[in-house]
Amino acid sequence: MKTKQTNQAFVDLAETLVPQLYKEKVYPTALIDVVSDPEAFQGWRTERVGAIVELADRVLGKGDSVILDFGDHQVGYLTLSINNVNSNADAPLRLKLIFGEMPCEIGEDFDDYDGWLSRSWLQDETIVIDVLPGTVTLPRRYTFRYLKMIVLATSKRYSVSFPEIYCTTVTSGDVAQVKPLPGHLSEELKEMDRIGIKTLQDCMHTVFEDGPKRDRRLWIGDLRLQALVNYETFNSNDLVKRCLYLFGGMLLEEGQVGACLYEKPAPFVDDIYLYDYSLFFVATVYDYYIATQDRVVLEELWPIALNQLHIGLKRLDERGIVTDDDTWYCFLDWHDDLNKQAGAQAVLIYCLKRGLALAEELGDEEAGSMISEAIHHATDAAMTHLWDHKQGYFTSGANAQVSWASQIWMVLAEVLDEDQNGALLDRLFEQPPAIAMSTPYLYHHLIEALLLCGKKEKALAEMRAYWGEMINDGADTFWELYNPSDKKLSPYGSNLVNSYCHAWSCTPTYFIRKYFTGENN
Repeated sequence: MKTKQTNQAFVDLAETLVPQLYKEKVYPTALIDVVSDPEAFQGWRTERVGAIVELADRVLGKGDSVILDFGDHQVGYLTLSINNVNSNADAPLRLKLIFGEMPCEIGEDFDDYDGWLSRSWLQDETIVIDVLPGTVTLPRRYTFRYLKMIVLATSKRYSVSFPEIYCTTVTSGDVAQVKPLPGHLSEELKEMDRIGIKTLQDCMHTVFEDGPKRDRRLWIGDLRLQALVNYETFNSNDLVKRCLYLFGGMLLEEGQVGACLYEKPAPFVDDIYLYDYSLFFVATVYDYYIATQDRVVLEELWPIALNQLHIGLKRLDERGIVTDDDTWYCFLDWHDDLNKQAGAQAVLIYCLKRGLALAEELGDEEAGSMISEAIHHATDAAMTHLWDHKQGYFTSGANAQVSWASQIWMVLAEVLDEDQNGALLDRLFEQPPAIAMSTPYLYHHLIEALLLCGKKEKALAEMRAYWGEMINDGADTFWELYNPSDKKLSPYGSNLVNSYCHAWSCTPTYFIRKYFTGENN
């Protein structure tokens, strides 16, 4: 583990901001089967086979199974009330439980999993109950809509029934704080907004998690987008503040903000460094200040934010371009072939501009002068070395790659003027680059770029085409990644381990509430 820098006062302050968790009992709504269907999303669909009231009277013996549908996405703790039937339980009950956010997790055999993330992220349990009748609450928090129960062993003398099953859900997102949408808004956008809110709520715990099924960490790329949605919905601003102080209180060896951190057994920062994510600390502080006007937080975190800009500028070569080599990593999007140089340049400029606004707000003239000079230098370098006048695109890397990500981020960085940015976005749709978008994370930035250029109708159309299609494919919370032309796409080698409730996907709610509550939507 690399040496890290800790500001314990910041960490201690963050620990005073641990939020209240709201709990609710949720019961299953139906008995179902999961059926192979090549026409269904990822090859699986559900079929209702019985009412949930039938479960209490259903007797299960060795080898029997049942699948429950909880009606919506749940995050919480499962409780099973179990009776022995026909005789006393003269041997332990051995029960297998399989949890699924999506039907594929119930339909496919986890033993065949061959992804490169740990098998332990797949949600299944084998439990042994010695005393029946009884009630068991699983100690681990699970994320699911579907639950398959398989009776692995009883004895020849008894079978079992389940008179009561429920999930105690947990979240720090208080839905009572969320204002209703205007009544005139279309049902399609209301549903998109509802699912976006549910996605954020299920990722809100004692920090903003990236996903409640897998990772369960605080990632700054997710936090930045979650915070934007939060300001329009839950107003859990102390939770944003907590996350900012955790990041600011535990830095990497050279003062970089880490890409992600853990809460347990005590807060600590991972040693993952991402160029763009560290810079996004500046943008997240900027957004927080705009939303809250909390000057104390701004003054305390400004030195850390400013240092991220200094660190980011060290990556510039003699031309003023972010160096493109194997000693760093920039995220931007999940795409193996994406060259990140131009996108990283744009993120740097984007965050420098927000840093300049903060310096001016604080009256830090020395920092403001440095940042202003850096903006001009990095922008001129981008136009000189990355802009291809003939193609009308920004290029990236030694092979002059053209990608959606590079263009989107250059628009957001406002390297060109508004008219030129608008023309660049039009060109993207007319002559789409081969290096396309993979995740809702990059789609968010596309929508943001379209709105920046005043293209509201196009932004709304793209939201409907992307998140709306996700809903058509069965989303009850929005997913980590979604490619309409490759619906089993996974950066991890298996769609079974994909997160189907993921923080960076919740932003349609932000756009709807900030930009699309007018009479014509």
